[in-house]
Formats: sequence, structure tokens, C-alpha cells
Amino acid sequence: MTLFAMGSLLIIAPAKSEEKAAPADEPERWSVLLTYGEDECPESTEGEIVVCAHQPESERYRIPKAVREQEREEEAQYATSWTAQFQNHEDEARLGRPNSCSAVGTNGFTGCQAAFLRDWFAQRNTDSAEK
Repeated sequence: MTLFAMGSLLIIAPAKSEEKAAPADEPERWSVLLTYGEDECPESTEGEIVVCAHQPESERYRIPKAVREQEREEEAQYATSWTAQFQNHEDEARLGRPNSCSAVGTNGFTGCQAAFLRDWFAQRNTDSAEK
């Protein structure tokens, strides 16, 4: 019984020593603001800290830089045209459809002639583009 009581005291003692009251001199509120061009940073009041970052006037009505960079990365990821993206999706989905010239899907074997014609037209278009 005494071993249990001593163990519980060891567990409770550090928890009570870690509890500290918040210092009274810490500010109640923080304000982080962006100011543009010649705009003045507002004055702080008692119990408040105001932090200002100055930006050029040309950035006032623009989309934030972090968002612009993210959009550029997304655009670079999809650098192909919508037509090419559609064609890629169409080619991938064709495998499971009828007339796909594959063993997968309903009537997949029936599309072999259509597949040969698609390949022939694609080859003809690339040959004429090279000339």
C-alpha cells in the first residue's frame, strides 16, 4: 500500500510543479498587419502588440505571392492542352469499354479493327506533320 502511495506522489508532484501562472505583463492581443505603399502602421495600445510588414504599392490588389506560386506549380504540372488531356483519358478509359480490342470489358474483342484504324490515322498525321 505504501508503494502505491509513493508511486502516485511521484506522478503527481511533477505535474504540480509544471503549473505556472501566466505573467501579468504579457500582452493580451497581437496584431500582424500588412501595409502597402506609404500607409502608416497603426499605433499599439496598452495590452496589444502590433507588427507591421511594409509591401510595395504594386502588391496591394494582387493575389498573395504564395498563392501565385502555387498556381504556377499546378499549371506546370498540367502543361499539356485540354485536348491532349482529354485524349489521354479517352485512351485509358477505352480499355474497359466495348470495342476496345482487349480481353477486358464487354465485347472487348470487337474493337480490333477500330484500333488498327486509329493507329493508322495517328501514324499518318505524325508522318504528314514531319514533312
